[in-house]
Amino acid sequence: MAHVITFRSSSFDVASEPPNPINPIPGESVLRWLREQLRGSRYETTEPATEDWGWYIDVRGEGASYLVGASGDAAEGAAEPVDWTIQIERHRTLGEKLRGANKMADDDALSSLIERLVRQSAGAADVEVERGA
Repeated sequence: MAHVITFRSSSFDVASEPPNPINPIPGESVLRWLREQLRGSRYETTEPATEDWGWYIDVRGEGASYLVGASGDAAEGAAEPVDWTIQIERHRTLGEKLRGANKMADDDALSSLIERLVRQSAGAADVEVERGA
């Protein structure tokens, strides 16, 4: 089950992002910011990469591995706040899925940290969190 954080922010420069060659959806700037915020923490991240729904990074730490995705809904050339979505999903083996083991808890440490960073450091408004999406 994924955790999904949605918010509005003007803090990320969509215009300076490299184009997503699969689908023109921004998200790289949010993930670069998040990587910088996580630097020096107990989590390691990969470089942002593209997917058809936006951008993603892999995150490892605290004995777990995650896929963290980001996508923005920005009108082309608009300077107004962008609606952002960050999705956090814990990697599980097939065996873990079949046994119902290693599920992402409501109080997952990485998800809680990302939520706190968004609320405190991303110039975010209208923050909403859905656990178990």
